[in-house]
Amino acid sequence: MANDQLVKPVGGPPSEVEHIKSESNYLRGALVETIGNPITGGLPEDDNRLLKFHGSYMQDDRDLRNEREKQKLEPSYQFMLRVVAPGGVATPTQWLTMDGLAQKYGNGTLRVTTRQAFQMHGVLKWNLKKTIRTINDTLMTTLAACGDVNRNVMSNPNPYQSEVHAEVYDWARKISDHLSPRTPAYHEIWLDGEKVLDSTEGQAEVEPIYGPVYLPRKFKIGMAVPPSNDVDVFSQDLGYIAVVENGKLLGFNVTVGGGMGMTHGDTSTYPQLGRVIGFCTPEQVIDVAEKTVTIQRDYGNRSVRKNARFKYTIDRHGLEWFVTELHNRLGWQLEAARAYHFDHNGDRYGWVKGSNGRWNLTLYVQSGRIQDQEGYLLMTALREIAKIHTGDFRLTPNQNVIIANVTTPKKRKVMELVEQYGLSDGAHQSALRRSSLSCVALPTCGLAMAEAERYLPVLMGKLELILDEVGLREEEIVIRMTGCPNGCARPGLGEISFIGKAPGKYNMYMGAGFTGDRLNKLYRENIGEAEILDTLKPIFHRYAIERTQGEHFGDFVIRTGYVKAVTSGLNFHD
Repeated sequence: MANDQLVKPVGGPPSEVEHIKSESNYLRGALVETIGNPITGGLPEDDNRLLKFHGSYMQDDRDLRNEREKQKLEPSYQFMLRVVAPGGVATPTQWLTMDGLAQKYGNGTLRVTTRQAFQMHGVLKWNLKKTIRTINDTLMTTLAACGDVNRNVMSNPNPYQSEVHAEVYDWARKISDHLSPRTPAYHEIWLDGEKVLDSTEGQAEVEPIYGPVYLPRKFKIGMAVPPSNDVDVFSQDLGYIAVVENGKLLGFNVTVGGGMGMTHGDTSTYPQLGRVIGFCTPEQVIDVAEKTVTIQRDYGNRSVRKNARFKYTIDRHGLEWFVTELHNRLGWQLEAARAYHFDHNGDRYGWVKGSNGRWNLTLYVQSGRIQDQEGYLLMTALREIAKIHTGDFRLTPNQNVIIANVTTPKKRKVMELVEQYGLSDGAHQSALRRSSLSCVALPTCGLAMAEAERYLPVLMGKLELILDEVGLREEEIVIRMTGCPNGCARPGLGEISFIGKAPGKYNMYMGAGFTGDRLNKLYRENIGEAEILDTLKPIFHRYAIERTQGEHFGDFVIRTGYVKAVTSGLNFHD
């Protein structure tokens, strides 16, 4: 195919969402009026689309949907708010603010997302503005937590390499700030800012990076610090792999074109792995991020949203084309990629002393849900710790919480609270449970086809019995569960993954790489709990007997022929 054909943007009429963005006057739409409408607890669909850019999704409680319909009531509308926290770092004051808002306006819980952001559920429409204003007052924002823009920039929490973590986190924050939308709509709508734009005049100045219609779809960036690939850097649209030598950050290898989402039954959609294209210095990361985003802005598919992610842009045009286009826009070239090595993608639980002499405690949080339950007052305990903590909190990519930068004098008080409330550092959990991720799914996610957060702990309890039988309780196996194939818990990178297909039914995938460098493969389709257990039991038994020294489960099922290795999404459906 000729090069001039390769660089043509995808044809076809713009999708409905593109029209909504174009006509929104930089994300304003009619949000002021519809948020203030007291007749309904919901929003018209056009404004619901725009609300995502402001960090919120309209949802309804699907557990109550049928009953409310029988009573001729509108759905039980509520809003999920997502709060940007680059690198997952939050101060104790910010933690207490989120805790207080969850109690006052949310459903009494918080959730740590797999992108290291805060998520709050159950906010009513009339409380959205008050909640967002309070979040802003504590120097956080919901802007660009969702929508067709760059999302929360991920960074390795890395408590044992504190200086490197601090430097990588600083770049993550700078990238996040640089790629944040510039529209004043957010301040006008939520913070009572002065209205400064009444038309689309001066559109280049309003959004110099995104333009008036923003990106074709969401865009995700993650920064990994080897040997940990906890951010699943190959799942990111744009990834940075830190190159560290003698404790000094030399720069980053750049990866492009990762992404997890797909659609059941549509082979034009697939998860994909990012590919390493070169090396840049720390001072060049913002330039690389901006120019990469503008390429996706200009060449992404704006006609068919399910094919609009950056991975499809690269796969359609070719990696060589992208690198050439990137170098042209940068005005300089990436260097050759440097050597790196990953050996895990999980968290390291318990107390760890950082190289700065301060202490870090990683706590296990089931599916990232911060809540009080009978016999386990996790939310209360973290609130009490936040009141006396002088360091920071870090939300991990595996949905856990690190009480970070604890001074030696403060460590005793933190430990007293940990012991008082019986907080879990993962020591009493199985390795399978510690290595698990799930999305929210039912009852609040409108896309969910099956349970995930509420069901995965139940299923793991039954899988643990099998693992105990064969002596594999302490064998780390990366397990992921989602209620639909959109990829929120990065299911394409699970050594075992369950993707919801229908109520109580899942497609089961196996064979991803333990360090997140290989995709998994469909093994069984549309199966329920009994079939899952019957399928995995003999495989676990065989793994316990036949595995080689240090062989991970994903490698084993490929070596023994259960599934084929998938190193590119282009072969995912073969």
